[in-house]
Amino acid sequence: MRIVIGEDSALFREGLARLLADADHEIVGRAGDAETLVSVVAETRPDLAVIDIRMPPDHTDDGARAARRIRAAHPAMGIILLSQHVETRHSVELVSSGGFGYLLKDRVLDVDEFLDALTRVAAGGSVLDPEVVGRLIGRPHRDDRLATLTPREREVLALMAEGCTNAGIGRRLWLNERTVETHVGSIMAKLGLVNNAEGHRRVLAVLTYLGQH
Repeated sequence: MRIVIGEDSALFREGLARLLADADHEIVGRAGDAETLVSVVAETRPDLAVIDIRMPPDHTDDGARAARRIRAAHPAMGIILLSQHVETRHSVELVSSGGFGYLLKDRVLDVDEFLDALTRVAAGGSVLDPEVVGRLIGRPHRDDRLATLTPREREVLALMAEGCTNAGIGRRLWLNERTVETHVGSIMAKLGLVNNAEGHRRVLAVLTYLGQH
């Protein structure tokens, strides 16, 4: 996989590059600020961009804003945002288009899980850190359909928001996959998403749960 890294901390950037290179990925570009990142991505056309949310010049959400520009210019490119703290402003818009991940930097320490997340995002999937999901779903909901979900269905939908497959949800909740499929079908029916394609309606369900659809 060809990867660009956008990270202003040289130590973290080079450590991440070494980790990814050791996993047989090709680092085709590095950037320490948001503007350089956008240029490097345009020049190298990677499969995936791994971007720190807080970057120069403003050290606020420059990386996330650069990610939105990159998504607009290269809609098929995978994007993973990394952050030291949970910041949710840009997450829902990006996750709705697929090929997106948002992880706290601590997750990089679980190398196998992190590398798996990169693969899933590059393939068009979405991965959200559990803490990010927790912050998003903690906001007031604006959709009354959510009130019809059972506690178990809400647990299943929360794991869908993290990017889990039905099999992954089953492992997390100690349920067999057929039971998870039943819960997912019930969720889709209650949210009125039964006539959408499977991948598309999972995203719509997550957006509904995050209170933004």
